[in-house]
Amino acid sequence: MAKKSASPSYYGEPHKFDPAFRGPVHNRGCTDVLCCVIFVIVILGYIALGTVAWMHGDPRKVVYPTDSYGEFCGQQGNPNANKTILFYFNILQCANPAVLINLQCPTTQLCVSKCPDRFATYIDMQYSYRRNKSYWEYYKQFCKAGFNNPDKPVDQVLRDEDCPSMIVPSRPFLQRCFPDFITRNGTLTVANKTSFKDGNGKTRSVADLRDAANGITSLLDAKEVGTKIFEDYASSWFWILIGLVISMLVSLLFILLLRFTAGVLFWLVIFGVIAAVGYGIWHCYWEYSSLRGKPDSDVTISDIGFQTDFRVYLQLSQTWLIFMISLAVIEGVIILVLIFLRNRVRIAIALLKEGSKAIGCIMSTLFYPIITFLLLALCIAYWAVTAVFLASSVDAVYKVMSTLPGCKYTNLTCDPKTFGQSNVTKLCPGSHCTFAFYGGESWYHRYIFAFQLCNLFVFLWLANFTIALGQCTLAGAFASYYWALRKPADIPPFPLASSFGRALKYHTGSIAFGALILSVVQFIRIILEYLDHKLKGAHNTFARFLLCCLKCCFWCLEHFIKFMNRNAYIMMAVYGKNFCVSARDAFFLLMRNVMRVAVLDKVTDFLLFLGKLLISGSVGALAFFFFTRRIPVIQERVPSLNYYWVPLLTVIFGSYMIAHGFFNVYAMCVDTLFLCFCEDLERNDGSPSKPYYMPPGLHRILKKEDGAGKKYAVS
Repeated sequence: MAKKSASPSYYGEPHKFDPAFRGPVHNRGCTDVLCCVIFVIVILGYIALGTVAWMHGDPRKVVYPTDSYGEFCGQQGNPNANKTILFYFNILQCANPAVLINLQCPTTQLCVSKCPDRFATYIDMQYSYRRNKSYWEYYKQFCKAGFNNPDKPVDQVLRDEDCPSMIVPSRPFLQRCFPDFITRNGTLTVANKTSFKDGNGKTRSVADLRDAANGITSLLDAKEVGTKIFEDYASSWFWILIGLVISMLVSLLFILLLRFTAGVLFWLVIFGVIAAVGYGIWHCYWEYSSLRGKPDSDVTISDIGFQTDFRVYLQLSQTWLIFMISLAVIEGVIILVLIFLRNRVRIAIALLKEGSKAIGCIMSTLFYPIITFLLLALCIAYWAVTAVFLASSVDAVYKVMSTLPGCKYTNLTCDPKTFGQSNVTKLCPGSHCTFAFYGGESWYHRYIFAFQLCNLFVFLWLANFTIALGQCTLAGAFASYYWALRKPADIPPFPLASSFGRALKYHTGSIAFGALILSVVQFIRIILEYLDHKLKGAHNTFARFLLCCLKCCFWCLEHFIKFMNRNAYIMMAVYGKNFCVSARDAFFLLMRNVMRVAVLDKVTDFLLFLGKLLISGSVGALAFFFFTRRIPVIQERVPSLNYYWVPLLTVIFGSYMIAHGFFNVYAMCVDTLFLCFCEDLERNDGSPSKPYYMPPGLHRILKKEDGAGKKYAVS
């Protein structure tokens, strides 16, 4: 008779048979109380941080631009209520768009109701004003409030910055007036002109405006694309919603069909995906062959760069070649997995069948992701609002702005109330105490960055806690199903609600402990990503290599911790032990069944991924035919779109996320049943006194697998 392997001595001892064991332990105590207390204190501190941020913060500082006097543009209740746009007296003094957006351009800034629509200088206005008063009426709207003396000498006006020396045709962007650049036949123009007068008698090139606002052209193009995308969403939101509802119904129908035809359905999914990918390979080869001989089709993707109209890429033979190679690799991987892991696929399908039965008996588990989604939405909203209030928890800082290059007081902090009585105006004629930016010198302002980091870390902790709570709740519900000897008669009433109550009442500290470990690793990964972003322009090869290695290591660590936490929560839901003991028991249990875990876990994930791919792909294909007007019956009801790929990608991504939500419940069910099945094998031997809790069909498949492997056991 073959003896059992000695591996348990290396990977812990299995649980001994307990005749009173009937699934999740109900007589349990609170676990990881210290971590629970810390978690509650952190939440209270987080609420306090949000309260302080809300007391000191003012989101208007983020939403509205601010003029040189610290007044908000467009804010109701102040003199600038109807003036929503910020105007720069001399944009040529601004170095780049980042300076403009941060309100640190060394020129007077005023709130105006509209941007200039013509070229003009103060000298020309003063000359024309004597013949036609309308020139002054137009120009004075860009002068300081209350200034109404067009006869004042030009040098004094420019010295006191009562009016701008020039105005240029502009359009609002980010609520600020920027030159209205237009490229015509490859030449940069503003109002069809390539040159202009700068107000000092000099003729300047439009390129000088471009250099002063470097990068604005691309930003304006991005804004135009963004506007078109918004228009597409506005006209197609109803059909996008219908597509998402269809994907939800298809996902729900798929889960229900699995209840009765899991084996047949998954084999159909597998061969359906193989057939679909095979057709994709043939279609890509056909397109590639038909384009290969055509002119201009051999242009590479890198040559044409990024194009908002994706149809441009479909005219290139290289695009179809890339698609064909990618699909061929995917097809090869799928076929190899099926050939070499066919026995494991049979076991995975058997587990999925049992998972279908479990979900069929506890249908409420399908709707639990809604609770997780709402809690995550609450966490994200609180984090975002707190971040905005922290960013706006600053005071207005005024600095001395002078057009004289030798003024030693330039950029020094000043007080606009007492600036007129200071010696600065005498030593630096024409200088002004102008609003520069928002900041502060108090201890609170010095630690705002640290508060933002705390805000981010606690958000990660709360988000991971929410996800972990869902995993522990679902694990407890599905464990109640597995350990019921007579299914479904022995399943306790309201298993999902009971599991949720046990998780919150007894294991809040343990769940928070596991979420804390994961949050620390994720926080470090975010810092590494930030450092990598900062070092992109550096030429230190060793530092970049070291950073890349650290990012890779912490990525692997994060995924390992997610895997261990998931299984620890399952053991915790069953036995009611603390996090460390549950993680240890789960680790040793998995190591004692390492071959099953290494292959079976990934095979089930692979099968579920194929299901998600099939649902999102089928709904995406339907959306493609609809938005490209290829369905004659409803062709007239298709909205007019700038980019048909905007609603198409939204439907595909949304369908995948909806299917992912449903199948995540399925994945948690399978993982729970698998761990319970491993426990079942160690606790029981199938005798009348120690019967197996697994269904007979699953036991027969596993018995064949174990029988095939016994010849390798030690006699």
